[in-house]
Amino acid sequence: MLNEKMLNAINKQINAEMYSAYLYLSMEAHFQSISLKGFANWMRAQAQEEMMHAMKFYDYVYERGGTVTLEAIDKPETTWESPLAVFEAVLEHEKHVTRLINDLVDLAIQEKDHASNIFLQWFVTEQVEEEASASEVIDKLKLIEGTRAGLFMVDGELGKRVFTTTETAAE
Repeated sequence: MLNEKMLNAINKQINAEMYSAYLYLSMEAHFQSISLKGFANWMRAQAQEEMMHAMKFYDYVYERGGTVTLEAIDKPETTWESPLAVFEAVLEHEKHVTRLINDLVDLAIQEKDHASNIFLQWFVTEQVEEEASASEVIDKLKLIEGTRAGLFMVDGELGKRVFTTTETAAE
């Protein structure tokens, strides 16, 4: 059973994960509005992944005998000055989420909640991948900065991303 501190912290994380999905949908809308369909596709897949993360936390709360309490989701930004600015915002956001996950791990250790600590390790690994993925796109955008042909090549590459669930990874 989750204690009250851990339950409250996980409920806050559910909100943070849903906000992440909302933010990436806003970024998708931005890219759709400027006809960068590949960038939009990448963001849609990212939003789906974040909702999957929220649902992993949601299901975990009930597995541990808790109750999910949903709160309002903050309004995300809606415009950015360039694709590079969007991905720099993605990286900063993912670093923020990493800090949140690390805080949850610290709390689980402090509360001697070994089950939650083990559950959270999947998210620790996931955040390494999230930051690396955003950094990779940033590096590519910096390499092609100022070239429209390069931008369209990156757009085509990002358009190939397909969302896949990783349910077995958390079990």
